[in-house]
Parts: sequence; structure tokens; C-alpha cells
Amino acid sequence: MRTRAYEHTLNSSTVPAGRPALEIRDIELRFGGVVALHDVGFTVTQGHIHAVIGPNGAGKSSLLNCVSGLYHPQQGSITLHTGDGGTTHQLTKLAPHKIARLGVARSFQNIELFSGLTVLENLMLGRHTHMSQSIAASLLWFGPAQRQEIAHRGLVEEVIDLLSLQAFRHKPVGSLAYGIQKRVELGRALTVQPALLLLDEPMAGMNSEEKEDMARYVLDVHELAGVTVILIEHDMAVVMDISDRVSVLDFGRLIADGTPDEVKANPAVIEAYLGAEDH
Repeated sequence: MRTRAYEHTLNSSTVPAGRPALEIRDIELRFGGVVALHDVGFTVTQGHIHAVIGPNGAGKSSLLNCVSGLYHPQQGSITLHTGDGGTTHQLTKLAPHKIARLGVARSFQNIELFSGLTVLENLMLGRHTHMSQSIAASLLWFGPAQRQEIAHRGLVEEVIDLLSLQAFRHKPVGSLAYGIQKRVELGRALTVQPALLLLDEPMAGMNSEEKEDMARYVLDVHELAGVTVILIEHDMAVVMDISDRVSVLDFGRLIADGTPDEVKANPAVIEAYLGAEDH
């Protein structure tokens, strides 16, 4: 495990470790007559990797979409803590770009990169919430955009180092292996300097070796960059190995919330994954 200190702060939160980073309370999300989430609530602790698991269709991605502003729940509250002085923000009615500016970054289940741009260009795009120039101008090398890019380049270089992307920096993302593309997407989210990082199945579609690599990089992001992470992942071995706390959804309801050992032994979780025994 690397232990180098990073010059730039890759984590924008100043909430002390062990305090609440995000509080989700009584969330209700409906699409017409379909209830996607019902009375869902739990607390994410600063400095933790908090996994959200459940069978397919349990509402996991819908919950992340509520946190990031893509969906607006009909009821409940989502409170983001960003300062040690008690600074909080209510997220349920905010637009996604405003939530991103508060330091909530995410990766998606399906890769959402610009395949024709290089790794470096994709990572620089992750800095656009911190830039005064337009994205188009920032891709050109002149005047104010040049000075702005130099100012932000140092942080991007640290992300490249953290995720071991040095060999790929000038290669078009579309030419890279799937596992490397997923790592680039993680890097782009990290260049936002997140107070909270949302990872929606970062290991989906990977083989066992790629999963091991990605798990190590998620741990590096957490331990070296100090970022609080909410992780959706189907590989239970990975979840139980790297998570501090686990929340379990089933049919849009929270059925368990606790340490990995507590959740693993919970009868409701066992039934949700394996089904009830016939008698």
C-alpha cells in the first residue's frame, strides 16, 4: 500500500472523521403507481466506505440518483454535511450540477466517458465545476484557459498517480481496455475533489483480476485521499472485505443496516438473497 502524501486535497470535506457525512431520512420515491423507494433512511459516517447492496431491482441506483439530484424524491430528506462547523445542505430539491458543486461526485454503472478524448482530457473535464472558463475553451491552449489549466493540472496529475494511469494519459479512452476505462471514470469523479464519492457498481463486468485491482484503487481513494464513499456492488466478497458499514435494500425498503458481520448474519438479508426455505 502506497503511503505518499498528496500536495492537493483530493477530499473537499472538512467534517471530522466519525461524524455524519450524509443523512438519508424517510425517502419515498414513486414513478406513477410504482414505489421505487419506501421509508429508506440511514447515516453515512465521514471517513467510511458505506456499501448499499440488494438484489436486482432493489432500488440501489435509484437511491444514488436521489443523492446526486437525478431524481427528486416525493418525501424525506437528504442532508449533506461539508464543514466541521456544522455546515449542511439539503439535496432533495437541488439540480445535479449544484449538488456536484457541493462536492458530491459519482461514477455510473455504464461507462460515461468521452471515448474520443484522451485520459488526461477526460480527467480535466472533471475539473469543470471548479473552472471559470467554458469546457470548450479549456480544451484549447491559449490565454485564460491556458493559465486555468495549468492551475488545475497539478491535482489531475495526482489523480493519475493515485490510480496508476501514467502509461495511458495521452491515449484515447475508447482504445483502452474496459477495466482501465472504469478506472478513468473513477479518476474523473475524484478530480471533482469530492466531499462524498458515489460509486455505482465500479466492478461490473470485470474479471476477478480486474475486480481485485479496482478494489485496491477504491481503498487507495478512501485511505490515501481520505474520501468518504458510498458503494453499490454485487460482489459480496468485495463488499464484506472493504466496507465499514452495509445497508441492504429489498423491493425499495431498507431491511438491514450494520457492520459487514452483522449484515452477513441477518436472516432478512439471507432470505432476500437466497429466498425463504420451503417447509
